[in-house]
Amino acid sequence: MTSTAPETQRGQDAGDALGEQPTSWQRRLRRFGHVPRPETPLRDRLDPPYTRPGRQVWSVLAIPPHVADRLVRWSGWGGPLLITLVAGLLRFWKLDRPHAVIFDETYYAKDAWALVNQGYEGSWPKDVDKLILKDPSSVPIPTDPGYVVHPPVGKWIIGFGEQLFGFTPFGWRFMVAVLGTVSVLLLCRIGRRLFRSTFLGCLAGLLLAVDGLHFVMSRTALLDLIVMFFVLAAFGCLVVDRDRARRRLADALPVDAEGVLRPDARIAETLRLGWRPWRLGAGVMLGLAFATKWNGLYVLAAFGLMTVLWDVGARRTAGAVKPYMAVLRRDLVPAFVSTVPVAIVTYVVSWTGWIVTDKGYYRNWAATEGKNSSWNWLPDWLRSLWHYENQVYDFHVGLTSGHTYESNPWSWLVLGRPVSYFYEEQAGCKESTTGKCASEVLAIGTPLLWWLACFALAYVVWRWLFRRDWRAGAIACGVAAGWVPWFFYQERTIFLFYAVVFVPFLCLAVTMLLGAIVGPAAGQGARAELGLTSGDPTGERRRTLGAIAAGVLVLLIVWNFIYFWPLYTGTSIPEDLWRDRMWLDTWV
Repeated sequence: MTSTAPETQRGQDAGDALGEQPTSWQRRLRRFGHVPRPETPLRDRLDPPYTRPGRQVWSVLAIPPHVADRLVRWSGWGGPLLITLVAGLLRFWKLDRPHAVIFDETYYAKDAWALVNQGYEGSWPKDVDKLILKDPSSVPIPTDPGYVVHPPVGKWIIGFGEQLFGFTPFGWRFMVAVLGTVSVLLLCRIGRRLFRSTFLGCLAGLLLAVDGLHFVMSRTALLDLIVMFFVLAAFGCLVVDRDRARRRLADALPVDAEGVLRPDARIAETLRLGWRPWRLGAGVMLGLAFATKWNGLYVLAAFGLMTVLWDVGARRTAGAVKPYMAVLRRDLVPAFVSTVPVAIVTYVVSWTGWIVTDKGYYRNWAATEGKNSSWNWLPDWLRSLWHYENQVYDFHVGLTSGHTYESNPWSWLVLGRPVSYFYEEQAGCKESTTGKCASEVLAIGTPLLWWLACFALAYVVWRWLFRRDWRAGAIACGVAAGWVPWFFYQERTIFLFYAVVFVPFLCLAVTMLLGAIVGPAAGQGARAELGLTSGDPTGERRRTLGAIAAGVLVLLIVWNFIYFWPLYTGTSIPEDLWRDRMWLDTWV
C-alpha cells in the first residue's frame, strides 16, 4: 500500500522524534512510501490507556460532544451492568423449574442443608428426595455424620440460599444463580481491563451470558460453577495487581528534558513494589476455589507462576538487565506468601464447622484409630483432618466406575458428550408426530460459541508464541489451568460440566479473535501493525467488513443459545423438535 508524501513525512518525523535512527534499507523503502511502525511510548507499554469511541459514532447518532463524553465515562460500569441485568433475568427466570432434585443436587443440596444447620454433613437416608420436594419441614436432619468427598465452602454457599428461601429447589439454586450472574459482571470488567476496551469487555460478558453450559450450571446446585466464580475473581484480582504494579514502576522511572519517560536499569531492578492487596485478595479467592473442589489447587499453581512472570515482564520493560534475578530478589517471596500460604489458611478455616462441632465424619480419628501415631504432637483436629483428606484423595483417584455421561477431556471443546441432568417424557402430545413431548436439562455449551472457541484458542496460542502478547498468554493460562489437569486422570470418571471452570477464558479467547477480525480503529497505535494510515479508505473498508463479519458471528451465537433454550431450561417441547436439537449422536 502506498501513502501520500505528507503522510510519509509525518511517519519519518515521528520515528526521528522517538530517537530512532533508520537503517539504510529503511531509508530506501521510504522512497516507495514505506511508513515505519511507530514505537509505543514506554509509559503506554507499562500502563496502556483505554480506547475511546471515535467521534464518527456520536456524529451519526447526533449526540453532542459533552453528552458523548459523559456516556463514555458511564459506559465503563453502565455497559457491564446492563449485560449483567440481562444475564440475571435469564438465570432467575423460573429458577425453581424443574421442580425436582436434578443430577448431583441430590448430594449437595442435602449436605448444604445439614451443614448450615448443624455444622457438618449428615448421612441422609435413601429415597428421601421425594419427601423433601413434597414437604421439606417433615424431613429431619440426620445427626449421624456423612462421608463427603468435597470441601465445605461450596456447600456453605448453597446452604446460605437455603437459609434465605427454604429447603426447596429455588433455595438451593439461588446462590449459584447469584454467582453465575455476578461472574458475568466480573468478566465484563476483566475483559475491559484486559483489552483496554469497554466494548470488548461487554462483548466477553455477553458471550458468557449466552453460553449454555454456564447458564445451566448457574441454575443447578452443583459446586463447579462456584469454583469458576472464585477462579475468575482471582484472575481479576491478579490483572488489577498487574496494572498497579506496572503503574508504580512507570511513576518511579525518570523523565528526560523533553518529558519522555526513559527506562532505568537500577530502578527497574531495585524498586520494591510495596503492599499489593489485590494479590492477597487473589490468594483468598484461590483458597476459596480450592476449598470448594480440589481442582482449584491446579489453578493456584498456574496463576502463581503467571503473576511472577508478569513481574518479570514489567521489570524488563522498565529497563532491568537481569529481570529474573530482580524478581527473585524483590518479588518472589512476597508473591508466594500472598498466594500459597493465604490459600492454605483459607482452606483450613473453611473446615471450621467440622472442627468445632466435634461430630463430623473422621472428626475423632486422631483420638481413636490414630492415637498411636508419631505425629501426636499435632492437634487432634489437624491430624484427623489430614487423615480425612488422604481418604478423600484415594476415593477421587480410584473413582473409575463407568457412567452413562462420562467423557474424555479431549472431547470437551467440541462438546462430544454433554450431561443430561433431567429428562422426562409426556404422553398425549398432539404437536408431535410421535405423540410425545420431552423435557430435558442438558449441560452443554452453546455449540457455535464452543466450536468458534476452538479456532479462537489456536489464534490465542499463536498470538502468545509469535507476538508475545501477554493477554493471549493469560487467557491460555486460564484455559490450561482448568482443562489440562484432567488429562492426568483419564481413568477417572469425569464429565463435560467440569469445563465450566474455564468457560470465561473461552469467552475471552473468542472476544480476542472477534476483536482481531474487526481490526484496530482509525488513529489507534495498533493500526500501524496493519500498515494502514489514519483515514485510509482501504483500511476503513476492511474494518467495516470485519465489523460485519464479527457481528454476524455474535448474532449466530445468540440465535444458537435461543434455539437450545428448551434444553437448558427443561421446557417441554414436541419430541420431534427435541430430536432436531440432537446435532450429534453422542448427545442423546
